[in-house]
Amino acid sequence: MIREGRLLYSLRTAFLIFLYGLIVLLIIPVLLIFFILGIRKPLLELGKWAMGIGKRILRIEIEVLGLDRFDPTGSYVFMANHLSFIDGPLLFYVIPQIVRVFIKKEVFRLPVVGLGMKHVHFIPVDRKRLRGGRWSIERAARLMKERGYSFLIFPEGTRSRDGRLQDFRRGGFFLALETAAPIVPITLIGTFELMPRGQFHVKPGKVKVVFHSPVPVTGYNKDSIDQLIKEVRNQIALALPEPYRPLSS
Repeated sequence: MIREGRLLYSLRTAFLIFLYGLIVLLIIPVLLIFFILGIRKPLLELGKWAMGIGKRILRIEIEVLGLDRFDPTGSYVFMANHLSFIDGPLLFYVIPQIVRVFIKKEVFRLPVVGLGMKHVHFIPVDRKRLRGGRWSIERAARLMKERGYSFLIFPEGTRSRDGRLQDFRRGGFFLALETAAPIVPITLIGTFELMPRGQFHVKPGKVKVVFHSPVPVTGYNKDSIDQLIKEVRNQIALALPEPYRPLSS
């Protein structure tokens, strides 16, 4: 039974990858027109639609709490704990506005997909170079100031290996300070069980997404950034089940 279940989950995951590839091929002519005319929003809305289709194919149920705690038309830095490969797509779907994201630069090498990501102003991140990270933050800050974008960031920097909340990196907090954008902490619960690090199929199941009240960055600066990090991390941690809370605050 366990093997049959894994096979079914693998088939669903493989079918979804095939479907996404087919969608990309079918919209190539449309992409070319969008590139020429500078059209972006329909591509992002298509991405949200595709994530919704993926959720149904993979049989993932999502419970969302706290959407009334912030203005969906505002500009924010959304920060969430990182448990699984599916975290980004699920949050892109659930957040009630179009958000931009930071993605490893290697993903931008994918044919068509990479060009589409650049066109909609997703930001490549070079994790191997310190200056590369700074450039990414500077680029995101300009876009937030000029266009009113919001960004989604996983401040842990990488997926948790055991589901427990890890230490936070500073990059996203510098972005919030630079733009004066409030930080919306998000607690993800359940994605670790569906697709932990090292697993290549997605199991069906339930996911809970908890949006916390925005944390204003007014009054913080580079010297007090550690206090800001602690406040955001504590909000995310308190909503986690006990086994996944950090060993130390």
